[in-house]
Amino acid sequence: MAPMQPKLGYSSKLAYGIGQASEGMKNSAFGAFLLLYYSQVLGLSPVLAGFALLASLVFDAVTDPLTGSLSDSWHGRWGRRHGFMYVSAIPLAITFYFVWTPPDGLGQAGLFGWMLTWTVLARAAMTLYHVPHLALGAELSDDYSERTRIVGYRIFFGFAGGAALFAVARAVFMRPTPEFAEGQLNALAYPPMGLWFGVAMAVLIVLSALGTHSRIPYLPQPAPDTDGFSFRRLWREVREALENPSFRVFFFGLFIFFVARGVDGALGIYMGTFFWKLGSGAVTLPLAGLVGVLIGTVLWAGLARRLEKKPMFMTGIIGFSVFTMLLPIAKLVGAFPAESSSSYVPTIYFFTFVASFFGAAGLISAGAMLADISDEHELRTGKRQEGIFFGALSFSGKASAGIGNWIGGIALAAISFPLQAAVEDVAPWTVTQLALIYGPGVLLLVIVSIAMVSRYRLTRERHAEIQVQLAAQRRANAPAG
Repeated sequence: MAPMQPKLGYSSKLAYGIGQASEGMKNSAFGAFLLLYYSQVLGLSPVLAGFALLASLVFDAVTDPLTGSLSDSWHGRWGRRHGFMYVSAIPLAITFYFVWTPPDGLGQAGLFGWMLTWTVLARAAMTLYHVPHLALGAELSDDYSERTRIVGYRIFFGFAGGAALFAVARAVFMRPTPEFAEGQLNALAYPPMGLWFGVAMAVLIVLSALGTHSRIPYLPQPAPDTDGFSFRRLWREVREALENPSFRVFFFGLFIFFVARGVDGALGIYMGTFFWKLGSGAVTLPLAGLVGVLIGTVLWAGLARRLEKKPMFMTGIIGFSVFTMLLPIAKLVGAFPAESSSSYVPTIYFFTFVASFFGAAGLISAGAMLADISDEHELRTGKRQEGIFFGALSFSGKASAGIGNWIGGIALAAISFPLQAAVEDVAPWTVTQLALIYGPGVLLLVIVSIAMVSRYRLTRERHAEIQVQLAAQRRANAPAG
């Protein structure tokens, strides 16, 4: 057993949270810009671009639980998690940069190959850091409410990192030019963005690992009789996780919700550019959503002391879906301010802000729910396997940039959205179809997610019972002396 943990201080929670900013930057760049960059800017077929993103997700389907399983059983001087975190920083910076720097003259096959290769490598480098980092958060505290606050730090800085990427991209890399009034369509904006944010992500990862390094002696360690790694063991651990009823409904419900968010993220910049006609302001439309998540994270984390996690999650995803759907529908039915009105842009930003404010409740409660499931799993099996569970969470999150982008690419091809087109050259009916996919289409996915998570049964009272039983189990299994 690990020594009894001292009180978790503000500096440790801050350091842990800061590390998530790197994942936020990567997610924002991949979710908002990658499909647009390769299809609309470079001219790659959106179906091929979407398939490249889906293929990288399939790769993650193996590497996420693989990394989780490896870190669960890792014996090292820096514990189970920190060694993975340190070693991931430089590879992530390098691979992220190359995602945005394809050579000229590659053609369709060459562009597809370049996008697929470097996206897969960048995701692999991030997985090496992100899954152990997620698992670390569940180990920093056993307290039901404290866990929600720890997740709050992680979510806050994750979206702060995403917001920083959008703000800097708009102000520095994607400024309007005489040749490109919509700066996000300028191919020269992307390589320097990849360089600067690749370095920034590496620095944040190292700071997070250093800032939580002092907690290593107090974190759970792998059992001495843990089997050596094998794919048979990995398959057994994944199967055992899915046999847990709480995890099963949670995983599939959250997976579908993240896919819905992925469609929203992939098509969001298209909506800002072609439906809302915000010009270069389309780059900052997702920023309004990120601000909503940041503020929502602070408020919902404060309410977590009095709220159950499942109702908070349900409230969050319902609010997110309703406000996301209402925004384009209101314009389509004529219940929205005219484009010439002074309230036109503020209304768009307000709805985006409110939707994301509710989304924060779902994100915060989800991470804390999974930490509680890890305790339930230990009680049933005697194994601490946060890495496997949070590997599944990481996989679900990446679905927002994989399956979501793939669906977005298929949708663009299905409505024959033109490649490398100016805003005024896209037919009105094509833009209307885009809005229908973005609004009601996303809502249908969220309804399925709600139906799945409604079957989750872990409560505050049940978790307290599990903690008492776990304490007795650990005392009984502790070596004498």
